[in-house]
Amino acid sequence: MTDTETHAAAAAPAGNPRGRKLGLTILGIIVLVGVIVWAVFHFLLAAPEQETDDAYVAGDVVSITARDPGQVTAIHADNTQMVKAGQPLIDLDAATADVGLASAEAELARAVRATRSDFSKVNETGAAVVQAEAELARARNDLVRRRGAAAEGAISGEELSHAADQVKVAAATLQLARSQQVQSRSGVAGTTVSTNPAVMASIAAYRRAAITRSHMHVVAPIDGVVAQRTVQLGQQVSAGMPLMAVVPLDRVWVDANFRETQLRDLRIGQPATVTADMYGDDLVYHGHVVGLGAGSGNAFALLPPQNASGNWIKITQRVPVRIALDKGELRRNPLRVGLSVNATVSTADKSGTMVGRPAAAAYKGLATGGGDPAVEAKIRQIIAANR
Repeated sequence: MTDTETHAAAAAPAGNPRGRKLGLTILGIIVLVGVIVWAVFHFLLAAPEQETDDAYVAGDVVSITARDPGQVTAIHADNTQMVKAGQPLIDLDAATADVGLASAEAELARAVRATRSDFSKVNETGAAVVQAEAELARARNDLVRRRGAAAEGAISGEELSHAADQVKVAAATLQLARSQQVQSRSGVAGTTVSTNPAVMASIAAYRRAAITRSHMHVVAPIDGVVAQRTVQLGQQVSAGMPLMAVVPLDRVWVDANFRETQLRDLRIGQPATVTADMYGDDLVYHGHVVGLGAGSGNAFALLPPQNASGNWIKITQRVPVRIALDKGELRRNPLRVGLSVNATVSTADKSGTMVGRPAAAAYKGLATGGGDPAVEAKIRQIIAANR
């Protein structure tokens, strides 16, 4: 570039200051209007809501424990695997339980036979009473005849005395027979073979042995994912020892810890939205508030604060709020217990209550080892075979 061109470029105006100032003013006005519009929609027109990021996924962790001691012979499910209710989980060595069941079966058969013998004794004592009554009648008739003969001098006084003794012996024999009859009847009165106390005790013992045998086969109580398996093959376990856990991921919920200053407008039944860090903000779960905690976290801590002693600093407390999630959304995008989430509750509707709903069973009653139709059929078979 020549000196002439350089001088001409320096002499040219650098720009349009008035146009630039006008552009900046228009841009400032647009930004200010945007801020005002956002503030109006966010603070005045938007539905009131409470939000917290101190929220986590919670759920039931169903502990699978051994009911009776035994050695582990098989493990049918492992961590991360899905199981259905009633599906086998663990087998314990059933040899000892089988011996106990066989012993209970033999004891039940013996009790049935003994009770049947008791019923037969009632008939035997009845026949003995009839025989004793006939013997007494014969002895009395014989005594009457001998008294008549003694009056005529046909027999001696000693023979008459012997006849009187025979009557006394027959009367005592009859009394003994009647006492034995009462005793034999008292053991079976008002009962049958099946309802006799001795047989019922043996039936209870057989059921107990059958229940112990059933505990050697551990099954899943609910649908869920296996977690925390601690038992190993060949391990000797004791009664009550934790073996594994089953977590029903289709029934998880969110525990959102709201500050105490956010609880004023929270009510049961208010709609809520939840986003999980696992899936990001694009995936939104929908639910509703089902309950508020009975106290703050500090109140139920292992070492609660002692605010009445020493220096005191006021700290805003948090109260857990339970949010139930849509089961269909959980099936499509399952969550895991302990995950971090963000929870937002719409507080526009304040018609609900601030306390929880009446208690209701979370799960149906689990089946017990008693009342097994196969066991009851076996009991009837044993009684019929030994009746």
